[in-house]
Amino acid sequence: MDFLVLFLLYVTLVLLTILLVCLYSGRKQSWPSRTVDRLAQVLSRVVPTQVHGAAQGVLHHLFHTRHCLFVALHLALEVLVYGEYTWEVFGYCQELEFGLPLLLLPYLLLTVNVAFFVLCSKTDPGTVTKPNQPLFLHAYTYDGVMFERGAKCATCSLRKPARSKHCGVCGACVHRFDHHCVWVNNCIGAFNTRYFLIYLLTLSAMATAIAVVTAAFLVRVVSLSNLMLGYYTDDQGQERPVDAVFVIQHLFLTFPRMVFMLGFVVVLALILGSYFCFGLYLVLTNQTSYEWFKSRRLKTGAYTNIYSRGVWANLVEIAKPLTSPEPKRR
Repeated sequence: MDFLVLFLLYVTLVLLTILLVCLYSGRKQSWPSRTVDRLAQVLSRVVPTQVHGAAQGVLHHLFHTRHCLFVALHLALEVLVYGEYTWEVFGYCQELEFGLPLLLLPYLLLTVNVAFFVLCSKTDPGTVTKPNQPLFLHAYTYDGVMFERGAKCATCSLRKPARSKHCGVCGACVHRFDHHCVWVNNCIGAFNTRYFLIYLLTLSAMATAIAVVTAAFLVRVVSLSNLMLGYYTDDQGQERPVDAVFVIQHLFLTFPRMVFMLGFVVVLALILGSYFCFGLYLVLTNQTSYEWFKSRRLKTGAYTNIYSRGVWANLVEIAKPLTSPEPKRR
């Protein structure tokens, strides 16, 4: 029963983490967001109006205003993961004579990740203001479908450059707007997309490296103890050979924090790795996530991406964002 309770708590924690990462990664069109919206509509019919209004106010403050709560949560999760890695995994792996470069790799990735996190968070993504508006107005041509020439932002009262969008959280229009990321407390736009991609890549690599080292340690423990060759007595008093379920239960009860952490970083590596691949696809095709999601709502054939200029030119554009008229195609 103890193992079952721990396992259910573990599964709940991992599922909540997945939902939180997917729901509030800055993409309102994601399926978790739509699912929660539908659930909220159903609950609003049975929950008292005052309670519903208060909850809506809290959620609006959390996810539609700028604050450092998610940055603090992001840093707290990193501290917890690296604390467990340093306190248990690193020491045990040294005793088992794991290679030092492999054990130090997560720390190297953490250093690089923190640097790009700061760059991504502190860099102006391309905020459109009256002084710099002429600079952005001619950077991209208007496609006439998503971006209309002469359109004005209803909030900023400024002419909207092509590929810009008003961010309700930051309260400004952003050049080549991608999305607002609560985890870095900043918009992702023309001038910090390159930092965001490297931040995502190193974050995925950190989770993967910690998962690999931790899994290798647990496998080594099972191998050295010859656990798979043993027998155990079940609840009916019958002797049975050790199987995979018993091994997982044994590891879970012997190294509970380590197994919790392993499950968390594996899920995180899968989510962030997929997210990075999607971001890389957008870069190679010269799209933003806002444009990609919006194009999916248009009729088939109604939209053609006119901004892609080939893989290499698209990569160069991310490294050196356009702030002047794009070159004419031959």
